[in-house]
Amino acid sequence: MTMRFTAKTRRGMVALAVAAGLAAGAAGCGSGGDDGKRPEQPASASRTAGAGPSAQEGQSDKPLAELRGSDGLSLQITSAQRDSGGFVTVNGTLKNDGAQSVVIPSALSGNETEIIKNGRSLGGATLVDPKGKKRYYVLRDTEGRPLTTTGFSTLRAGDTLAVFMQFPAPPANQVEFQLPTFSSATLPISG
Repeated sequence: MTMRFTAKTRRGMVALAVAAGLAAGAAGCGSGGDDGKRPEQPASASRTAGAGPSAQEGQSDKPLAELRGSDGLSLQITSAQRDSGGFVTVNGTLKNDGAQSVVIPSALSGNETEIIKNGRSLGGATLVDPKGKKRYYVLRDTEGRPLTTTGFSTLRAGDTLAVFMQFPAPPANQVEFQLPTFSSATLPISG
């Protein structure tokens, strides 16, 4: 992802959080009475003390799936969320569980020329709808860049990297997630 797209995404997420907070506040103001009770926590407060809001805030601490890859790499998938625009966004954390730095395998980018020319990414990821017998590939923008985390090449021992991948939404609520060099996993899609 480019820095500009990442910044736009963050601004959009902050705007969405502010709008949701204002809507909740407006709904609370219209109740007509005050019972003297205060909410336990403000609507916009982060779940972890001292941490700022993150792209994955509000998600369960328990991952949906943990996939093992080559050279000590692991991928914890924390959410697979369907949105109103007809897309599914898969979020997770790529981690180097090994004792040495690992060069991210180029196979993760897949083998499509359009995606490969945009550098290292998770463009090789797919969702498979077992009922419809269809495979869904990572989406691309109008310039052919994959809508996934890009621009990484090496992970030092113990390092983690927050990642995302965006796909067209399959009709099924449960799909198989596949990423080259990693084991596959069945994911429930929420939303």
